[in-house]
Amino acid sequence: MPDGLSLLDNALSRERVPRVREAIFTAIAKIGTSAAASVVLPHLRSDDAAQRTAALDALRAMPSAAGEHLPRLLGDADPDVRLLACEIARHLPADQASGALVALIEREENANVCAAAIEVLAEIGGPSSLPTLVKCGARFPDDPFLEFAVKTAADRIGAR
Repeated sequence: MPDGLSLLDNALSRERVPRVREAIFTAIAKIGTSAAASVVLPHLRSDDAAQRTAALDALRAMPSAAGEHLPRLLGDADPDVRLLACEIARHLPADQASGALVALIEREENANVCAAAIEVLAEIGGPSSLPTLVKCGARFPDDPFLEFAVKTAADRIGAR
């Protein structure tokens, strides 16, 4: 249906039953286009945790389409959106995700967002991300969790 995405978008904005919303998100994810990802993105800002999770799951199910929006998400004014964007990056090709997350960490002022990016880099990052990790740890010297996350990521990356 040529107007299927707009119908799903309208339904999603009005639907309050979580299981029905989940089915709508699944249908949008199956469309898998950049436009489909655009329909899902506003739901990352929802006050409803289940809706945010469903939106994130839909975006993870269409990594190429979601990846097109990643730079904007990683630059969003809302740290919660930037944090969720790190989860989207996890499902992209390692080079693309690693470069985007290193750039985020280099400018990020929120320790929780840095920790989320570091967690993903621990899985997909390469040796070129190590200097950024060290600089990040130095920027937040009073945050023991971030210090632990940096050390863990560096150990994992170094072990590969």
